[in-house]
Amino acid sequence: MAGFPTSSVDVVERSGATAVARVVVAADDPVFAGHFPGFPVYPGVLVVEFAHRAAVATAPGPARLAAVESTRFLRPVFPGAALTVRLTWDEPGRRCSAVVSGDEGPVARIRLRYEEPR
Repeated sequence: MAGFPTSSVDVVERSGATAVARVVVAADDPVFAGHFPGFPVYPGVLVVEFAHRAAVATAPGPARLAAVESTRFLRPVFPGAALTVRLTWDEPGRRCSAVVSGDEGPVARIRLRYEEPR
């Protein structure tokens, strides 16, 4: 997927029901050519994808995304931004809340629900 290489999620902390991961949005990512020309903004779906990949990387067991229960975007993400996500698992391996932040503060609040893979 353009905009999000598989290897780019870096889990930097795990403690009980919380985890922290980071990613740097490449300034030359091809996704910026069409989103939006002359005013590049990182697509919100890729912010959600970052939270999801961090959740899967830190889940206590195998997890399959069942639903994005809610997402609230708070500010745009621009090329070259360093993003951090703080995940809090409400139900181990089932539900988590994610706060994605950049240098200027929170950019999104996301609730994800998981189920065991079939």
